[in-house]
Amino acid sequence: MQDYQADFITFLLETGALTFGDFTTKSGRKTPFFLNTGLYRTGSQLTRLGDFYAEAILARLGTEFDVLFGPAYKGIPLVVTTAQALAHRGQDVAFCFDRKEAKDHGEGGLLVGHKLRDGDRVLIVEDVTTAGTSIRESVPKLRAAAKISLAGLVVSVDRQERGQSERAALTELADEFAMPTFSIVNLDQILSYLRTHEGEPHVPAISSELWKRIEDYRLQYGAE
Repeated sequence: MQDYQADFITFLLETGALTFGDFTTKSGRKTPFFLNTGLYRTGSQLTRLGDFYAEAILARLGTEFDVLFGPAYKGIPLVVTTAQALAHRGQDVAFCFDRKEAKDHGEGGLLVGHKLRDGDRVLIVEDVTTAGTSIRESVPKLRAAAKISLAGLVVSVDRQERGQSERAALTELADEFAMPTFSIVNLDQILSYLRTHEGEPHVPAISSELWKRIEDYRLQYGAE
């Protein structure tokens, strides 16, 4: 695990964005852990979040992309703060995001920000994907706007769960859209961190019952 990844897990726990309990994902799965990026509430938190995304992107892709795209709604602040963080690192890239409904006045259209052009290499910035639904909704919008290529998909946390088959959702999306997919951290790294740092002030107490529920959930939904 790289230093920025360990720092990101600490950040998730300190902000409360990573929580444990009883939740239901967008795909309908009952899960004992949940990532809620809606809990980032301050400018300093968003600045740090953008830094973590930028570190992961530069480590995995370098400069092999032209435009960042954030799916509405949670992807909007993510794509903005990531673009700022990359600019601070000397890589000034364009960004855009979509509307839920097309605008029929003003500039119109579904996309806001950079006007996509033929040949643009687009990197999608998401919070987390369980079944890949939002990505499959976003790609047709991007391809309808211009003859773009998909540079990749980056998410904050890879839950390492099955998508529509026995394979991981990120693996399915990588194959389906012929693009690299990666995360800042994955669930294995988070669980390892929790065990290693058990008892530290920012680390929640995980009961044996909760560990069992996490293990059972992963047996049911974990990817091959």
